[in-house]
Amino acid sequence: MATIVGGVATSHTPTIAFAKDGGKQDDPVWKPIFDGYKPVQDWFRAKKPDVLIYIYNDHMTSFFDHYSHFALGVGEKFEAADEGGGPRDIPAIMGDPKFAEHVARVMVANEFDLSYFQGKGLDHGAFSPLSVMVDHDREHGWAVKLLPIVCGVLTVPLPSARRFYKFGKSLRQAILSYPEDIKVAIAGTGGLSHQVHGEGCGFNNPVWDAEFMELLEKDPEALLDLPLAELARRGGWEGAEVVMWLMMRGALSETVECTHKTYFLPSMCPIATMILEERSDEKPAEAPADTLARANWDYVGAEEMAGTYPFTIERSVRGFRLNHFLHSLTQTDMRKLFREDEEAAMEQGGLTEEERDLVRTRNWIGMIHHGVIFFMLEKLGAVTGIGNIDIYAAMKGLSVPEFQKTRNAAINYGVAGKEK
Repeated sequence: MATIVGGVATSHTPTIAFAKDGGKQDDPVWKPIFDGYKPVQDWFRAKKPDVLIYIYNDHMTSFFDHYSHFALGVGEKFEAADEGGGPRDIPAIMGDPKFAEHVARVMVANEFDLSYFQGKGLDHGAFSPLSVMVDHDREHGWAVKLLPIVCGVLTVPLPSARRFYKFGKSLRQAILSYPEDIKVAIAGTGGLSHQVHGEGCGFNNPVWDAEFMELLEKDPEALLDLPLAELARRGGWEGAEVVMWLMMRGALSETVECTHKTYFLPSMCPIATMILEERSDEKPAEAPADTLARANWDYVGAEEMAGTYPFTIERSVRGFRLNHFLHSLTQTDMRKLFREDEEAAMEQGGLTEEERDLVRTRNWIGMIHHGVIFFMLEKLGAVTGIGNIDIYAAMKGLSVPEFQKTRNAAINYGVAGKEK
């Protein structure tokens, strides 16, 4: 079974990345940042976690028109996002889709509704502190895999502090029921006290920050009934994102010890870190085997349904590149290119030769087997003038007239619009 090696709490201000990328490690103004993260870096080197569950919020970069409360990163890798001036010069970090699928199943079984994402860049909320906590380089990549959990803490309404803590408790159950022997670390990010908008920008409250960190370690439940407006009153409106620290704390054992703590306030936002080591060994809330059985209960027998391919996280990751390409046909310029030069369009989409051949030959059932969801086949059909009935017939190995004999009416249709 998986084990939890501990938790880290950290600010995620872009100041950290600015100082690192600017080579300011020895500058007196910036040096306290790197001094504060050195013990965290040493901790990661000593613990050697296989996966880091990383709790953060996107700053309206990759998540803007769709802003979920809880979104799980299930992709094979995650690039640095472009926040307006080009992405940072850091390598992509690898994900762990298999572990992500297990976590998702347990969380949903525990009645936490999730969104899933891949192919989206991670902004400074993720990579700013990561780049000074975890070893990485272009040749070897990162020393840990990442399971990002993006939390919607910018758009009101958002979940309560207690809900974030309960999410962490459920996350612990998911980790401890994972059947493989991996080591997992958990990071909660954001804060502490700050406000970056309006006439109230520049607000800080070091006294509250110190109290919060003390309670996070020793009495986190004392924080759970504080309304979000009260957290904002004490810590600034954006400072209320410390609920993500509570998610991390909920995933740890009831008793922890803070083995490292630092706090530095250079400008708009404190740069703080904590390392929390587990100091109690309470049993999981449920036997891991029972958790696994409950998480899979809804899907038992699905594998025996002939000709049926549920769109699992595993399949969505395997078929992501081709699904992404087919979805791009919803864009006018991509449709035009595809109609004029299919090969150029597929080259632009980065498809493998196997994937290109599936598209060239209109191998509808082959695309399903590859991991394409049916609703992407509709998009290819719309662009190529193929109706849904043609696709259904091909998937069953029938001619259209043969398939229509199995229907109540001999009709055909598709999702194409008015474009000619």
